Amino acid sequence: METTEVRKLPKKTIISIIIIIVLGMGVFFLLKDLKEQKLTEILATIGHNNIKSLEVINKLSVEDSETRYKSSVYKVVFYDNNLKQTCIGFIHRNRDGNYTKDFDCK
Repeated sequence: METTEVRKLPKKTIISIIIIIVLGMGVFFLLKDLKEQKLTEILATIGHNNIKSLEVINKLSVEDSETRYKSSVYKVVFYDNNLKQTCIGFIHRNRDGNYTKDFDCK
């Protein structure tokens, strides 16, 4: 019978892997935070100034079938302190740079 020898990874390699993982997680959370800040500002311009616990569920790329214009739609959930309701819905960026909303607050 043959026995296979298992070599341990060098310490430099393990440290490099850990650093890459930590940097990756840091970049992920930084981008998530920046996206939430951007949408907080957009919601303020739409009329929801006093919000908390904003969560971006996903970002969809959509295309108008007639004009072939591509745009983005964000699905968000947040609590509006003025209305005292939790709102869920979509924010769509129009061709001219304006944002439209479609929320359902309960």
